[in-house]
Amino acid sequence: MLKQQQDVARLKQRFTELLCETLQLTEVQAPLMVPKDSGVQDNLSGTERAVAVHVKAEQRDYEIVHSLAKWKRSVLAHYGCQPGEGIVAQMKAIRADEERLTERHSVLVEQWDWERVIQPAERSLDTLKATVRDIYQALRALHVQFSPEAGNDLASEVVFIHAEQLRRMFPQLSPKQREYEITKLHKAVFLIGIGGELADGMPHDDRAADYDDWSTQIEHPASGEHFAGLNGDLLVWHEPINDALELSSMGIRVNSSALEHQVALRKSYSLLQLPWHQQLLNGELPECIGGGIGQSRVAMWVLQLAHISATQAPQLLWPQQLNHNHQRAVA
Repeated sequence: MLKQQQDVARLKQRFTELLCETLQLTEVQAPLMVPKDSGVQDNLSGTERAVAVHVKAEQRDYEIVHSLAKWKRSVLAHYGCQPGEGIVAQMKAIRADEERLTERHSVLVEQWDWERVIQPAERSLDTLKATVRDIYQALRALHVQFSPEAGNDLASEVVFIHAEQLRRMFPQLSPKQREYEITKLHKAVFLIGIGGELADGMPHDDRAADYDDWSTQIEHPASGEHFAGLNGDLLVWHEPINDALELSSMGIRVNSSALEHQVALRKSYSLLQLPWHQQLLNGELPECIGGGIGQSRVAMWVLQLAHISATQAPQLLWPQQLNHNHQRAVA
């Protein structure tokens, strides 16, 4: 078991290096919490509660981060990063509103949170796909290094499909069932267009209105059709759980027009008054692409583990639990 923890630590260090090399990123330190009233907190699907902290010395309320999408964009502006330059931070977060804990869901979230500046003209499907391919090849190299015996079972390339195309393939299935079918078939899939409504009036999954661009209409070359969204999820097939495993959520970020449009669609107009959103609307933040890559899930996938708890801090029994278990045994 201790060897497994050593492997997880070495794996995290190595993928940090691979990610920096692949995307030309510089590692920076991540905040644990951000001011509640700054607009920097990421709202994920918009329903998750953040863990609140009151800092007595400042008489100010903070929140434990959900992710760092907006914080990273501010950091890029702060450091004056140019197109092609970016950052990565090793984020820890607490998701107190998980409906249930499973082999892939934990209260603790650990991820590589990365962001890179792009030119306005690079806000395209080609940029998104090229970046996804680079990330998958880095993940594949990591897998081959740590689990060479499993390398032959890996997909050599990522298959791209829009959520609307996937819905048409499996109209009777739920979104998660669709993910199962397509990922079992192709082993590595990037599902484009997460957050916007599909033709049946429902999104494949939820996204907040103010970081990924899930509403811009883009022509997809293979079909010639226009579908909404410049973001998506990277899924891989994971044999130990016999299911698709989401490793990353990422996308080209909103510009001012996409922000206003998505806020209008969600009727969350009050967001536009927050300091961070005012910076974006005033042109003070760079165009960028970014995302999060789950450290625990990557470790599960690479080391062929069946449960996320094996990659995180050991789940110990505290004294109260031990006493409780002892009393039950005596009874």
